[in-house]
Formats: sequence, structure tokens, C-alpha cells
Amino acid sequence: MRLLIKQRVFAWGDTYDVYDEAGNVKYVVKAEIFALGHRLHVYDASGKEVGQISQKLLTLVPRFEISVEGRVWGTIKKQVTFFVPKYDIDYNGWHAEGDMLGWNYEVYSGKRTVMHVSKQWLSWGDTYTIDIVDERDELEGIMLVIAIDAANCDKND
Repeated sequence: MRLLIKQRVFAWGDTYDVYDEAGNVKYVVKAEIFALGHRLHVYDASGKEVGQISQKLLTLVPRFEISVEGRVWGTIKKQVTFFVPKYDIDYNGWHAEGDMLGWNYEVYSGKRTVMHVSKQWLSWGDTYTIDIVDERDELEGIMLVIAIDAANCDKND
């Protein structure tokens, strides 16, 4: 299954729309504008909040918690590196390999491929293509991609 994550160009804070292959909105991600750090709320197409991505403050490196239905499912922590960003991912037993900053990476659960993420160049606003192998991983996959995007453009970095 293929999904597109498009960051809204003229919006206050981080706001994304997630589309299916037919161009239908599946999820909307909205930032709390006056929050310290990143605090993103994920809503399904009906407007129900289904998850949250929150930056943990007072840490040496950017760290984000991903919550679904009020329960923390995992964390993403940016490692201290000089050239290529790397992340400690404690989320669903998943790990990511590839070029995170260049937006061309794979996410695995053990040796099973969960999804491939790539950036679409020459588009209005940041647009990412996500090819998800199992549709049951859809929400968790979207939230991971958005958390990595937030860590890449961290306000305190």
C-alpha cells in the first residue's frame, strides 16, 4: 500500500496531510502552535485523534515519544553524530536503515520489511512516499516517519 505525506506549505507549525493512492485524505497531523518543542496530534479522516508525537524537553539530544490512545508506544532519539543523522528507535521492535536525512530508508521488524520511505523531489512542500507492506502497520508507520521528520528539523538542534 502506498501513502503520501504532504507537509502543508502555508500553515502555522508542522501540519501534514496523509493521502492514500486514490488521493483521499486518510490522516491529518496538526502541531500545537505555542507548545514548547514539537507536539503533534494525528487525526483520522473522521477527525478522531488517533495518536500523538511529543518532543521530550530538557534532553541533550532530540527525543520524541509516540503515543496511541494515550499509551506510549515508543521513542525516537537522535544520536549525536557529525555528518549523517542516526536514530535510536525503541518502537514496535522496529529499526531503520538507509539515508534518513536524504529521506530514502527502509524500516524493518527483525528481517521483515515494514515500509520503504522516500522523498518526492520537485514538489510544493515536503512530500514523502511511504510503501507499507502490511496495512496493519499503517498508523504506526506514519507516526514513525513524522517523528523522524520532526527530529530532522528539531527547533533546538
